[in-house]
Amino acid sequence: MKPIKNPLSTLALAVALALSTPLFAADHAEAPLVESDAASDIADVYAFLDPNDNSKVILAFDVHGFIVPGENGNLGGFDPNVRYQFNIENTGDADPDKFITVNFNEQASRGKSQRATVQLVTKGSTNKLGFYAPTTVSSATAATAPTPAVKTDAATGIAFFAGVVDDPFFFDIPGFNRFAASVLGGAPDISLLSRGRDTFAGYNSQMIALSVPVSLLKGSAGSVIGVSATTLRSTHTLRSASADPVNSGAYQPIDRMGVPTINTVLVPFPRKNEYNRASTVDDAAGMFAGDIVGTLTALGTDNTHIGILAGVAVTHGDLLRLDTAVANSGKQGGNNAGAGFPNGRRPVDDVIDTVLFLVTNEGLTTGDNVNANDVTFRDKFPFFAASHQPLPTGTLDDNTRN
Repeated sequence: MKPIKNPLSTLALAVALALSTPLFAADHAEAPLVESDAASDIADVYAFLDPNDNSKVILAFDVHGFIVPGENGNLGGFDPNVRYQFNIENTGDADPDKFITVNFNEQASRGKSQRATVQLVTKGSTNKLGFYAPTTVSSATAATAPTPAVKTDAATGIAFFAGVVDDPFFFDIPGFNRFAASVLGGAPDISLLSRGRDTFAGYNSQMIALSVPVSLLKGSAGSVIGVSATTLRSTHTLRSASADPVNSGAYQPIDRMGVPTINTVLVPFPRKNEYNRASTVDDAAGMFAGDIVGTLTALGTDNTHIGILAGVAVTHGDLLRLDTAVANSGKQGGNNAGAGFPNGRRPVDDVIDTVLFLVTNEGLTTGDNVNANDVTFRDKFPFFAASHQPLPTGTLDDNTRN
């Protein structure tokens, strides 16, 4: 990777634009609508082959980021009024062909598991493959995190997990913003990107993860599938003084995500809610193409790299593209070279460094200097690390890295 002669000139443009579009990284609270709706706020989306069995695809996304360990119990329950949905495209266009929906029943108590209803739906078909599964109960009193409650459905071979985990995203937001201030102040200081402090360290999020046989997901596009996630709420909510809210009507999208940083960084702030309500078909039709290309042009990104980024998130919609013929192996969900982002996304993939590398025409090779998660990921399903728990009396370091 050969750096350009003056990466700071490109980064100066990038930073100036990023400040006009607040950067919350990946997709945490990226738009006004989800800023006040944590239960629907998608943080990150993952799609990768199980390194222990490449005949299985791991699909996962998390919501409700920045849960402090002391609130694991209070904030560990999934909202029963939200539909959590994986969108699978397998014919080579931008229109999803299969959906996996997850709905939760209401919590009966803080210490009791919720029941999840999981359904695999093929577009245009009335047949649904479905099963029930328990969530993993979180606690703010236990010193150790709970063992994942994994349910495998005998009929489909789909394994399910839902519960509180360590927030798997890693990125230094303050370091980036301080560097941005130095640029706008006329004295760019790239050393401010060397803080190496993970803004998400020490925090938890709510994760939904599935292990799905590749055979259930592939279609006419061969080995390649597209994956995104959507959260939805009912069109109507009736509130009264005497009863809990009653929901009715079709589900409408609240948040969506495929490729990291697209809405957060490249879509102008006034259109972020609109983007979340739109679809991957809208992406491919060019609804946001002008804004995204305009942003990248302002960033100083050249036509070659604009083409690469547009090919990832615009041409065929904002979907992670996973080639299931590319073997994935290694620890923590896979770490072998050439098998990760932008080929799907694994927990260990440093997506921010990859995006910065492309946006700066391969000029910035050191990224944000946060190169791994604050805790080690698991080596088997559900792969994401156990939740942070409240620390013992007398502990001075709470593990946050702000």
